[in-house]
Amino acid sequence: MPLRADSPVVTTLLAILAGAVCVFGFAPTGLWWLPLLSLALLFRLWRRYPARGAWLGWCYGMGYFASGISWLYTSLHEYGGMSAWLATLAVALFSAFLALFPALAGWLAARTFWRAPLLLAAGWVLQEWVRSWVFTGFPWLLLGYSQVPASPLAGYDPIGGVFLLSLLTAWSAATLQAPTRLSLSALVALWIAGLGLQQVHWTHPDTAPLTVSLLQGDIAQDVKWQPEHLTSTLERYERMVLASHAQLVVLPETAFPLLYDQIPPVYLQVLADSARMRQADILVGIPERDRQGHYFNSLYSLGTSPLQIYRKHHLVPFGEYVPLQSLFGSLLQLLQVPMADFSRGSAFQPPLRVDGLRVAPDICYEDVFGNEIIHALPQASLLINITNDAWFGRSAAPWQHAQMSQARALETGRYMLRATNTGLTAIIAPDGRLAATLPLFTAATLDGQVRGYTGTTPYVRFGDTPVLALAALLLGSAFWRARRSPSRNRA
Repeated sequence: MPLRADSPVVTTLLAILAGAVCVFGFAPTGLWWLPLLSLALLFRLWRRYPARGAWLGWCYGMGYFASGISWLYTSLHEYGGMSAWLATLAVALFSAFLALFPALAGWLAARTFWRAPLLLAAGWVLQEWVRSWVFTGFPWLLLGYSQVPASPLAGYDPIGGVFLLSLLTAWSAATLQAPTRLSLSALVALWIAGLGLQQVHWTHPDTAPLTVSLLQGDIAQDVKWQPEHLTSTLERYERMVLASHAQLVVLPETAFPLLYDQIPPVYLQVLADSARMRQADILVGIPERDRQGHYFNSLYSLGTSPLQIYRKHHLVPFGEYVPLQSLFGSLLQLLQVPMADFSRGSAFQPPLRVDGLRVAPDICYEDVFGNEIIHALPQASLLINITNDAWFGRSAAPWQHAQMSQARALETGRYMLRATNTGLTAIIAPDGRLAATLPLFTAATLDGQVRGYTGTTPYVRFGDTPVLALAALLLGSAFWRARRSPSRNRA
């Protein structure tokens, strides 16, 4: 007996497929229009089958995350020491957990009067926001990132950040699934306005061009922490630093796989002296241990400027620390992750002073939190991210991560420099576009010029608050109407 189009099996498969396809809207494929069609299909399913709202939302989330974070298998199996079956199970369970967030949106859609496209969009944004902070947050693959930098909607990023992009993308998708002449006219106006906003310059350069060298050492993750490879790692970075003639040289996260107090002083002195001779500065990721025995994932400045230290604040759960140690403490031994017991740096650290510029550094995962990056603004005129994405192998993850850095540059109207171990090392322009990049898994130096920028975008001034308040207000009014009119309580 053939399956009917409205059968639970067919709608389930459609939801899973729509979620998996949506991921192709993000880097590296960058088909930014695809998430609109994908989400429009989900919203259509919610509208037609409200009783299945939570289930269909969960299925969509499973397709979305199982496809979008499949790179986690590489991290756990190839570099974390997990067996293949256990790593597969871990990715599946994590995807199933993350899928609970779109499931929540579907459950709410079935119980409130959500025929208005803007209400559907508001619900989608709020579930993304909850995902961005619960258990310290995992804001990977937020819908709005798919629109950076090529979509016309990217023009709204400096105004309200990635959550505004998510709201407008979801609203566009909801409009497409049930269009009217009025709603389509509003949609066209929205997108045309986005193109116009891309011509607005919220910030402007206020310094002379600065020459930079971003070093990509390409140290394989499976040998990075092995003692027998330490000398070759230090020698490689020494050669790269000494060969640079730039005013600012940036090395990746944990470029030197030693604690700061374990590095031979003469080695650091050679690097610092080479920088001082040409009136330059070096920023390098080095783990450190303080006098109380606390470990930090840190960035050090060497050269012309006085010694400065930035300590990573937003740590990666199960990668840099284990939450609920009494429950998950044994996971440290299972994952075999080196230096996995870091302490947090201060939430508010002043920008570093480098060659007349104020630089806002962040380390690895921190650049996915736009509301934290703006803490150093508008004082800082340049953004720098150092990271080690070797954990992800040859997957889409380095590109996905770089796309989030592109959003930070666009939101703040400043250059973003990314120095990575294996890629994607990049110079990102204030409009969010990749000005220059290095190929992945290549030992090379990316040379270029940047300028410090001054000025304040609306997002730097107000952060996520206006967008989240609007979404909460819309949903609050929907709940109020639903309670007053129970008979209309349908999606």
